[in-house]
Amino acid sequence: MAAIELDGVTKRFEDVTAVSDLSLTVEEGEVFGFLGPNGAGKSTTINLLLDFVRPTAGKVSVLGHDARAESVAVRERTGVLPEGFDVYDRLTGRAHVEFAIDSKEADADPDAVLERVGLADAADRQAGGYSKGMRQRLALAMALVGEPDLLILDEPSSGLDPAGAKEMREIVLEEAERGTTVFFSSHILEQVEAVCDRVGILRAGELVAVDSIDGLREASDADATLRVAVGEPVDDDVLDAVRALDGVRHVERDGDDAVRVGCDSDAKTRVVSEIEDHGVSVTDFTTEEASLEDLFLAYTEGDREEAVEADVESDEASDSTEASSADAEADDAAAEGEAATGEEVQR
Repeated sequence: MAAIELDGVTKRFEDVTAVSDLSLTVEEGEVFGFLGPNGAGKSTTINLLLDFVRPTAGKVSVLGHDARAESVAVRERTGVLPEGFDVYDRLTGRAHVEFAIDSKEADADPDAVLERVGLADAADRQAGGYSKGMRQRLALAMALVGEPDLLILDEPSSGLDPAGAKEMREIVLEEAERGTTVFFSSHILEQVEAVCDRVGILRAGELVAVDSIDGLREASDADATLRVAVGEPVDDDVLDAVRALDGVRHVERDGDDAVRVGCDSDAKTRVVSEIEDHGVSVTDFTTEEASLEDLFLAYTEGDREEAVEADVESDEASDSTEASSADAEADDAAAEGEAATGEEVQR
C-alpha cells in the first residue's frame, strides 16, 4: 500500500498557484526526498498532507486515509519535524517529550527518546537555553515519539553541525529499516543523496522529475565531469579549442596539472584528443558522475530563469496569503475537533 498519494492536487491562494496538478505516490517504507527552489510549493505540499491547508482540487491520501476527512487518524500515525520549530522557553527538554508522549498517548520513555537524539545531558535544562541545533534535535525527538508509521521531516538538518547531521542520517536509516516511511525535504542535497531511495523535484508548483538519483542521471542532460590530468599547464588557446567541441558545456583549469570538462559521454574521447593535438601530454583522465546538486540545477535552472523568478514572487505572495487561508481552514477543523490534535502532533 502507498503511504502517500496525491492525485491531481492543486492549491491556490487567491491569485497564486502554489501547487499545480500534482500527482505523486510514495511507497510504504520508502525514504523519499522532496526538493525544489524556494517558493516551489514544498511546504504547501507538506501542509496538504497534514490537512493544515486543503486542496483547491484533487485528492490527498496518507497512510490509506483521506487527509481531509480522516486527518486525526493520519496525525496519530505521523511524526512531524516542521521547519522553524520553536520551543516553550520555560519547559525542559524532557517536558517537551513528555508532552508529545501524552498527546500521542504513547508508551515511551522520554529519557530514552532524548538519548537517541543526543540530548540526554540536557534533558533537565530549559529549552529556551538550547542552541538552534539542540532545538532541532528536540523537534526530532518529539517526532519520533510513538514509533510513527510516517515521518515528515522539513529541513531536518537545519542548525546541525556535521556530527549532528550524521546522527540525523543514521536515525532516518534506522527508521526506514523499522519500516517507517520518511518524507524528507531539505536544501542540503548531500543529506538527501545519502539517505533517499527516490527523489522528487518540484518547480513552480509542478513536479518536473521523480526517480532514483541514478535514474535522474540517466534522464537528465546534467554534465558528467571529465577530469584530465596533464603533464604541463594548458594555455587559453587549448581551453578555447576544447570549449568549441560538440558536446562540451564548460571547461576550467583544475590547478596547473589538470583540466575539468563538463561534457556528454560521447565527447570524452574528442576532449582528450583535442588536448593532445595541441601538444599537451595527457597523463590520466577520470569521469565524475553528476551530483544531486548538478541534477537539481539541471531541472530547476538553466533556461528556466523566468520560472525561478516566478517561484520567488510566488513565495512572497504565498507568505502573505497562506497564513490567512490556513487560519480560516483551521477554524473549520477546530469545529470538528481536529485542529488541537494537529497542533499537538506538529509540536
